[in-house]
Amino acid sequence: MRLSQVAAQLYTLREFLKTPSDIAQSLKKVRAMGYEAVQLSGLGPIGEKELTDMLRGEGLTCCATHEPGQTILDNPEKVVERLNKLGCRYTAYPYPGGVSLNTLSEVKSFTDRLDHAGKVLKEAGQVLTYHNHAIEFRRVEGQLILDAIYAQTDPKNLQGEIDTYWVQAGGGDSAAWCERLKDRLPLLHLKDYGMDKDSKPTTLEIGAGNLDFKAIIAAAEASGCLWFIVEQDHCAGDPFESLAQSFQYIKNNLCP
Repeated sequence: MRLSQVAAQLYTLREFLKTPSDIAQSLKKVRAMGYEAVQLSGLGPIGEKELTDMLRGEGLTCCATHEPGQTILDNPEKVVERLNKLGCRYTAYPYPGGVSLNTLSEVKSFTDRLDHAGKVLKEAGQVLTYHNHAIEFRRVEGQLILDAIYAQTDPKNLQGEIDTYWVQAGGGDSAAWCERLKDRLPLLHLKDYGMDKDSKPTTLEIGAGNLDFKAIIAAAEASGCLWFIVEQDHCAGDPFESLAQSFQYIKNNLCP
């Protein structure tokens, strides 16, 4: 993993991205930390041209986005249009909100829609990935939902964005999942897992929790991962400081 492949997931800073002025200031701070790329998510209203001008001005690459799940399923052509405007190839289906996954039939209906949306993006030269949470580690009629998502879709149409925290929260093994998605894992969410002061699971800065990132990153690299994206859903303090702390740990401990 090269440091230039490490990106910041802007969802971490969502409370500081509500206006174009907020976004401009936040991007400047992210670049000053050392990040050279970002994943777009959690931003307030802003036009694609204004946003791409900001990114270019700070020397930041848009490595990927998260688009609304319903838009991906119902109108993937709209996603294609937005990604083209952003000059970005990768996006992720973020979360199966409003989707019932209580039977294998419902899971199959969902995966069919994902596969169709991914085919639309593929034909436009783009890539749809799937971002997991813990919900996909539930078994339905004996089958793990995340297994079904990848087994029932064409790798050409749907690739992976494994989230290390949520794999751990679901009882899975992040390194093993990276290995399983060989040649199907362009994006990886680096998110540490640990306990807060009340002994409840929480997202932590990279290196502050309990995940074996050396093993995870090695497995992801062997599977062809292109972007290693730092995200922290909840920060005990200043999220800018959390992103900076994670970057420094990665720089000092995980990059050659």
